[in-house]
Amino acid sequence: MYRPGAFAVDDLAAIHQVIRTRVFATIAAAQGGKVALGYAPVVLDAENGPHGGVRFHFAMRNRLAELQDGDRVHLSVLAADAYVSPDWYRSTVTVPTWNYVAVEGEGGVKRLSRDELRQLVLDLSDQEEAKLAPKPPWKVDKVPEARIEAMLNIIVGFSLSFETLEGKFKLSQDKHADDIAGAIEGLRERSDSTSLATAAAMEKRGAL
Repeated sequence: MYRPGAFAVDDLAAIHQVIRTRVFATIAAAQGGKVALGYAPVVLDAENGPHGGVRFHFAMRNRLAELQDGDRVHLSVLAADAYVSPDWYRSTVTVPTWNYVAVEGEGGVKRLSRDELRQLVLDLSDQEEAKLAPKPPWKVDKVPEARIEAMLNIIVGFSLSFETLEGKFKLSQDKHADDIAGAIEGLRERSDSTSLATAAAMEKRGAL
């Protein structure tokens, strides 16, 4: 990932938080001389190696379900992102830009056993149900065991231990404080969820 110094982030806790918050990832691998892309929610395993790791699954008919132990994949998570108008800057005359938070990781995968796959499905639902509190969490015992087994028959699970993991938080850190404040104000006026999330990330980054 191209990371100018002002935007490079190597703080593992901050990068892990992006993955926890923006769970849905893009996963890429080279297969047959072509790049194959897949999309999957992930469970972060922070203690899996020096950079942590993730678990995820694909439908069995997905081309990426053919990955074997040791095959290398790249993972990308794009969190908040939004267009920034130069009209919002208070002291600088410049051109439009795009602010965003992105994380990229790379490493070899391991195929999960049947029991490990089942645990992944449970961990993933528990992870996401916890975010819906105070709603009582959904539990797997609400589903007949035969249906769970049938579902497990058509998905393939993987574990990825990151060999590299890096972040890029492009949030106007290279601008004057009054320009940043103006951009945050402009994003908030748009009021859509991605603009608001980008404004919040800019505020948080400025406080680090």
